Amino acid sequence: MTPFLIPLEKLSLRKAGVPEPWTFGMADRVRFGEIDALNHVNNVAYLRWYETLRVQYLDHYGIYDDAGPDTKFVVKSVSLDYKAEVGRGANYINVTRTVSMRNTSFAMEYATFVDGKITTTGDCVAVLLNADNSKRPLSDALRQTFITRDGAVQL
Repeated sequence: MTPFLIPLEKLSLRKAGVPEPWTFGMADRVRFGEIDALNHVNNVAYLRWYETLRVQYLDHYGIYDDAGPDTKFVVKSVSLDYKAEVGRGANYINVTRTVSMRNTSFAMEYATFVDGKITTTGDCVAVLLNADNSKRPLSDALRQTFITRDGAVQL
């Protein structure tokens, strides 16, 4: 059984049936408070799941440190695409990766897998800001982390 709430990297993801190109994820189980009247995961739960995963990803890969002191990571946009219902009590794996970078921002993709099948996908654009809310360029170390870990491309 895949452990819950522990960062999963490539080898663990492959063993759990999550294919390339996904490089980072976390497994969990749907909780009662995340379901709606139709007995499946409420739409807003995915936003919470993906935000939690994004923070874990940034922390686990040392991205907060690579970005430099007093950096703010701000989500500029987020979208979700629901492909199949996820029901009460289901075990799932949420995965993420950085796919592209610009001067001061990066784009991430997300997916939720249940029994090896994608049920939901999403993406976000995150912007780096200084303490005064001015935009901060991505550091070379940060760019290299995204390229090495996820194969991200510079736009």
